[in-house]
Amino acid sequence: MSTHSETMAHGHQEHTHEHGWKGYLYILLILLVLTIITVSASRVDFGSSTANVVIAMTIATIKASLVALFFMHLKDDKPINGLIFVSTLLFLAVFLGFCLVDAESRFDTRPGTYKGPVDQVAEPLKNVDAPVAPAAAAPAAAPAAGEHGAAKH
Repeated sequence: MSTHSETMAHGHQEHTHEHGWKGYLYILLILLVLTIITVSASRVDFGSSTANVVIAMTIATIKASLVALFFMHLKDDKPINGLIFVSTLLFLAVFLGFCLVDAESRFDTRPGTYKGPVDQVAEPLKNVDAPVAPAAAAPAAAPAAGEHGAAKH
């Protein structure tokens, strides 16, 4: 077993992160309040699906950051680890932003035979200058059994 002086001689330092239970309780209460806000925000329409996703991801990022900072002791660790964590969040935000921009640029992907609730036009106008073809006529009714012909086969 190594002593404290041997540990210091090898360049290793022992870090003890002493946090009181009250600090953890405050973080727990903040996380619970943020969870209630998340559930409440999921039931509100903020005008577009992009705004809904951005708000939900912002709340989730705040909660994940609190967990990483306090419960995983990132705030007491080396500053480079915090820089790596923040840069990871920024890269994730950029990549998710590209996905949101791409998803907003797409046409509706529902099939033409979709019979569910319609909240927007199923297919965009492709060529407004093209002449509109008349609707197909309904198929004629089948002839009655006696009308088929007088002659028997």
